[in-house]
Amino acid sequence: MRPSRPTLALAALIAFASAPAPGQTARPMLDYATAAKVRDGCLAWAAEHKLQVAVAVFDESGRLITFAIADGTPTAVADFAMWKGKSAATIHVASKETANWGKGPPGLATWEGGTPIFTPAGTPLGGVGVSGAESAEDSACGEAGIAAAGMAHSAG
Repeated sequence: MRPSRPTLALAALIAFASAPAPGQTARPMLDYATAAKVRDGCLAWAAEHKLQVAVAVFDESGRLITFAIADGTPTAVADFAMWKGKSAATIHVASKETANWGKGPPGLATWEGGTPIFTPAGTPLGGVGVSGAESAEDSACGEAGIAAAGMAHSAG
């Protein structure tokens, strides 16, 4: 039995619609499952070191994916964690480095504790912001979370 013209037209339409659009390239994105691993890895590291922190994980576009604040952490540090994480996510540079840039545009974190998240191959995915401990501990906590998710904190 030969397929009818409407059947052939529908098959062609389905094939065309499923083809990628010209000029678009698929790239890795930070999903909730990976962001949650970053968050939970950071919180585990903080608990192991008896630290109370807030953790905010953003995708590369600066959208908050997940957030947590440990019991007993001052609520004010939540905003600092978000500031640091969004800065690292959108600029792809750790806030430890942007702190040396001096006064920058609004949203540029100038305190250590914001760490970019990259795939193991170096593709930027987002960033994690940590606040509540000493600056070096905030950074170490974020890096521990990134490692727990199997990701990298630098492109190289």
